[in-house]
Amino acid sequence: MEDDAPVIYGLEFQARALTAQTAETDAIRFLVGTQSLKFDNQIHIIDFDDENNIINKTVLLHQAGEIWHIGTSPADKAVLTTCFNKTSDSRVVSCAAVWRMPSDWETGSHESPDDSVHNPQSLELLCHLDDRTHSNTACVLWEPMGDGKRVMSLADNHALLWDLQESSTQATVSSTATLEGKGQLKFTSGKWSPHHNCSQLTTANDTAIRGWDLRTMTVWSVRYNHSHDQLVLTASSDSRLILSNMVSISSEPFGHLVDDEELSEGEDNHQEDKSKEPLKDSVVSTYEEHEDSVYAAEWSSADPWLFASLSYDGRLVINRVPRALKYRILL
Repeated sequence: MEDDAPVIYGLEFQARALTAQTAETDAIRFLVGTQSLKFDNQIHIIDFDDENNIINKTVLLHQAGEIWHIGTSPADKAVLTTCFNKTSDSRVVSCAAVWRMPSDWETGSHESPDDSVHNPQSLELLCHLDDRTHSNTACVLWEPMGDGKRVMSLADNHALLWDLQESSTQATVSSTATLEGKGQLKFTSGKWSPHHNCSQLTTANDTAIRGWDLRTMTVWSVRYNHSHDQLVLTASSDSRLILSNMVSISSEPFGHLVDDEELSEGEDNHQEDKSKEPLKDSVVSTYEEHEDSVYAAEWSSADPWLFASLSYDGRLVINRVPRALKYRILL
């Protein structure tokens, strides 16, 4: 059984910020943020037509600076966050903000397919996520199953939980936590788990990965699959993306369990055969379509078996979980 070939889309500028549009569960859509020191930076909205293997794009301006991280609201498709660099007092500071897309941003609303590229619209600033005592924000994480009113920002060695009010136009810090240890530790990435009542957070600092319990607040990119959390993507500076099947951390380590009365006789025998060969932690596939450091990877919000990766040279690659593993997890 052959797997489909990857679909590749090239950006004009360098890029390292990628996210799926979390609130969109029908269309397969990703957002990419660019990094340019000479030109206005952009956000590319990528719509993927799975049936025809075609990519459609919409481009928005992000004039605040080069984008280092991007995230989308789980409740409002038009709201997003970015982490970006700006110059303050002759030094570069990493900032974060909440934005809203123009009302006619959706693909197909322009007079021609290239209209958004030649005449891109700008984002509307809703509020800044800046705390004077904690600068250099590395990323902003939305509460995955919430109403779009809570985000977590990682700045240096501090994690700040923000409450968004007044349609995301105001933000206040409700609690904080500190990464402690030897040396000058700094957060580089993180992900808010959609499982376990959204009470767990995974963060990366340099070469270490750490888990947090948000009930007590006591590597470049790591992404769990939102439907099957044993599927984990890791992106790294060696130009590779690795898909792992980590059964030991799964919320369903034995797969999808069904009651005995739901099984027919044939299915019962098949279930017994499966139990003899349990899945083990393993690397499923290593993807090497990139030629530069892979800084971001994201699962699609609409299709749990499809994911995208982004390398610094502006190459976006869309891949799928191998069919053999997909059917083994489902069946």
